[in-house]
Amino acid sequence: MKYIDEYRDINVVKALTTKIQKVVKHPWNIMEICGGQTHSIMKYNLSEFLPEQLSLVHGPGCPVCVTSLEKIDKALAMAQMKDVILVSFGDMLRVPGSESDLLREKSKGADVRMVYSPLDAVRIASDNPHKNIVFFAIGFETTAPVNALSVIRAKQLRLNNYFILSSQVLVPPAIKMVLELEDSSIQGFLAPGHVCAITGYNEYVFLATKFRVPFVITGFEPADILKGILTLVRQLEEGRSEVENEYRRVVSKDGNQHALKMIYDVFELTDQEWRGIGIIPESGLKVREEYSGFDAEKHFNPGTVNARESGTCIAGRILQGVSKPPECKAFGRECIPEHPLGAPMVSFEGACSAYYRYKSS
Repeated sequence: MKYIDEYRDINVVKALTTKIQKVVKHPWNIMEICGGQTHSIMKYNLSEFLPEQLSLVHGPGCPVCVTSLEKIDKALAMAQMKDVILVSFGDMLRVPGSESDLLREKSKGADVRMVYSPLDAVRIASDNPHKNIVFFAIGFETTAPVNALSVIRAKQLRLNNYFILSSQVLVPPAIKMVLELEDSSIQGFLAPGHVCAITGYNEYVFLATKFRVPFVITGFEPADILKGILTLVRQLEEGRSEVENEYRRVVSKDGNQHALKMIYDVFELTDQEWRGIGIIPESGLKVREEYSGFDAEKHFNPGTVNARESGTCIAGRILQGVSKPPECKAFGRECIPEHPLGAPMVSFEGACSAYYRYKSS
């Protein structure tokens, strides 16, 4: 197939679901990691095409959703400083901190701006030499290269007013965390295509071997996801635990080596707090010492933040694949996109947002 319409063709979808129905003999719990895949599954109602033996579980694949409350509160503290322009992506501006969010601070007079690229933040720094620009950098391995590039570019331009507040998180350690949960029932994974386009899939081979769980790398269109499920179910039914790549038009085994070099030139591994989940060892990226002059936390030193989560929201259980959004008592009541209690209701890739958008209509 060459064109996007072909990946959404109902005849292709029906053919794939027929093959899945013929292959499935046992009940299986499958987790899709990427929030973009969750969104497509809900948008195209793919679960309705699948046999009842298959259960799709949504994983922690939304970087906005897993950004720690403490990191958000630090961003809010920086935004309130008179000489700071706080810059980030659109979804991040609406995610609730302990007592406020960035859009609310903007309405109070803080200079908070939305950008589509970290390089826009570098341009803002160049255009505003008498202001300190803090770019709140979030994302998985997919966004890490361009976030690293923004620091490299700022150094090339000799900008001493550009800083990055890093909340970069990594997918494989989160999968390991899910597999080690006592109440985890996940038996196979649809691996995130765009992340693997950067990293390749060698780390997933390690996870498949260690935990004896199969992985299939897939894309985001209905045919992509169903083809991934078909390949994954074949492995499960045959008792195999391998890594297979069904997104070959984008992903190679070794990934993008140039992008990986850029990431690890600027960042290094660190233990990372995931919102609603806790600290996952070596699951984040922090600014290396060589680039410490661009590290917002070191420059502004916001200190320890007394972060407080909502007692009602069960986002952590949803992100771990233990619960689904409708199981939350606040879902669709106290927690709606206009007034979210937790980040999964804010982000376009959040499971709660997807359920509310497509299951409530």
